[in-house]
Amino acid sequence: MPPARNISQHGSFDVLVIGAGAAGLAAAAELGRAGKSVLVLEARDRIGGRCWSLDEPGLPVPVELGAEFIHGRPAATFSLLLRAGMVAVGRTGGGWYAERGKLNPTGEIFTEIRKALRRAGMPKKDVSFEAFLARELRHLSPKARAFARRRVEGYDAADPARASARAIVGEWSGEDDATAASHFRPSGGYGALLEWLAGTLDRDRVRLELQTVVRKVRWKRGSVEVEGAASGRPFRAAAARALITLPLGVLQGGGVRFTPALKEKRRALKGLAPSPVLKVALRFRSPFWEKLDGGRYEDAAFFRSLEAPFPSFWTAMPVRAPLLTAWAGGPRAARLSGAGAPEIIRRAMESLKSVFGGRVGRLEAAFVHDWQQDPYARGAYSYVAVGGEGARKTLAAPLRDALFFAGEATDFEGEHGTVAGALQSGIRAARGMLG
Repeated sequence: MPPARNISQHGSFDVLVIGAGAAGLAAAAELGRAGKSVLVLEARDRIGGRCWSLDEPGLPVPVELGAEFIHGRPAATFSLLLRAGMVAVGRTGGGWYAERGKLNPTGEIFTEIRKALRRAGMPKKDVSFEAFLARELRHLSPKARAFARRRVEGYDAADPARASARAIVGEWSGEDDATAASHFRPSGGYGALLEWLAGTLDRDRVRLELQTVVRKVRWKRGSVEVEGAASGRPFRAAAARALITLPLGVLQGGGVRFTPALKEKRRALKGLAPSPVLKVALRFRSPFWEKLDGGRYEDAAFFRSLEAPFPSFWTAMPVRAPLLTAWAGGPRAARLSGAGAPEIIRRAMESLKSVFGGRVGRLEAAFVHDWQQDPYARGAYSYVAVGGEGARKTLAAPLRDALFFAGEATDFEGEHGTVAGALQSGIRAARGMLG
């Protein structure tokens, strides 16, 4: 075996940052501005983590294989957009769902569900959302209950039989119609935004290493050492502290070995679950749906077929593009994961035909990435399992002023599962080191 490459021979570092996704880049920028020397170690051959934008010739919007939307108006994301000179493009358009071979407007179904949650109140003892739905929301119409399940599976990418009812009720009942409908996309996509952020890193203080896979972390107060492979060759690096931004699925799966083990995090890791997601971007010759039924769906944002393998589809509105995104989360995504791109795309098209009764235009290209099978992700984001209340805050807590933690799963300020949560958790962790 060749001798281990010692990255630290190029200079000493105050902080190691494991992961160059949104959390790692935000933290590295904050630490660099404060005068700290930082080594960022990224396993992939690109930055961005679970944000991955593709620019396709002829399309007016990027194809987002990972994160796409900004939910609400989170300060972390909007301040970054402002500094980058980018804007947030508000999503427009209505929703439609297929029922008995017809497309109907979604209307006020989600408003009805939120009102029912507020009437039911927070369960005193945590149960699964499925149990809560059966006991406390049984008065809802069958259609509303089906929409509630699909929202847990889709928006939260969770299994209703495992997801914490207390967490879901707290999240949904705090929304009003305006908040729930407030969704944006970064102009140019998340890829462009994070490329800009990476470009602001102080190169005199912050060093970024791609294709550098961390396998072992030895830590104690005042010292952190890591080992792994850099472009296929063994490497070592050391610093006084480290920021861990590994996705939840990677932490749970043991892909990185910590010595001593993270015993303080075991309960938190059991209280959270990785969110399975499959997302397929379907590019057509033209936006065929805009011409169907006399142009009835010309301004549509969403289409749903509740029992299909891919229950949800969305357009690029307000930008008109021949692009539909198929989305499956929770158990549906888990069942399809690992089937391979051709089969996943086939099931997406099968689902789309169930929306439009087979009236589907010519498909020119399809793009998919199976995040569950990705060894550096092991899931799209995270949700709270039954009994997992407080797990995010516990996961975020630093250990002996040596290991700090960031990433969407560690956000406990209402932005978990989002890029905003990753950004603000990275900034929080960096300021914790500086403080």
